[in-house]
Amino acid sequence: MGNNFVTWILIFYMFHSVSGEGCSLILKPSRVVVGFGEAVSVSCEAARPVRVLGWESAISATHTQEDQSVQWKVDSLIDWIEEPICYGVFHTAPRQCEEKLNLVLYKTPDSVSITQVNHTGPMVEGKEYTLLCEVQNIAPVQYLTLRWYRGQTEVYKHSFSDLTSSSPVQVSSTLVITPTKAENGAVYKCVAELELGPEGPQPPPTVSSDSLTSSVYFPPIFLSPDTEILDWTLGAEITLNCSATGNPAPIYSWESSQPIQDKMEGEEIVTTSSLLPGTYTCTASNTLEKKSKQFIVKAKTKGV
Repeated sequence: MGNNFVTWILIFYMFHSVSGEGCSLILKPSRVVVGFGEAVSVSCEAARPVRVLGWESAISATHTQEDQSVQWKVDSLIDWIEEPICYGVFHTAPRQCEEKLNLVLYKTPDSVSITQVNHTGPMVEGKEYTLLCEVQNIAPVQYLTLRWYRGQTEVYKHSFSDLTSSSPVQVSSTLVITPTKAENGAVYKCVAELELGPEGPQPPPTVSSDSLTSSVYFPPIFLSPDTEILDWTLGAEITLNCSATGNPAPIYSWESSQPIQDKMEGEEIVTTSSLLPGTYTCTASNTLEKKSKQFIVKAKTKGV
């Protein structure tokens, strides 16, 4: 009779069950957060005498006709199942009750990667670029937050709370940047964070991408761009400083109405005592642009 009785009770339970307040079933704990492959154990207790108490689940379903408590237990949870339901059949109304376990099975991603979209090599100052962060096999996606960092500064946060999937999925996020010369050498990365609530691990589990170091090309910029007028005394040393920053590093050339000394070619700073008065033009160039600066050397009589 026992098995037939339980079968009849379960059929009756399926079509005549209630839940929520007054159900007299207590789950301990009521919300469980468990990592993929970890053990899980939840107790269902009846607050009043019960005829049948059990768990309906794709894994480890169980029931009892004697006890006021029944346990749902899995040694290694690796299946993406529906949330288990504890059911009870009582002697008095409401005769059938059910409580669904709030079960969160989570899995950290297999990988988190960051790449440039449709571009390789250095970026150019002032142009727009897109960085892509891809996350492989993460669950549940609705608890995922992707955090973008430039150096130690968080520059963007992407939440996936509008998506719902209990099994692992692949997702991505993009970051649009317009780099400046100050960001040459900046390090970007994205971090996948599973914010699973107070029942989950603290701090939340995170997986970070490798770093992407940006190389930003920008045209030459003179440290002192204005024309310089220099008084020169015969026999004295004089310095022409044509230093400029740029990426790629600038190449220097000189022009003048006066003969150019061989040692000036390719130099950014020229120190000499044998220049003649005149106008000297230095050009700093790289693959992006050429820029020039003038030095006007005027003769100065000794003692004046």
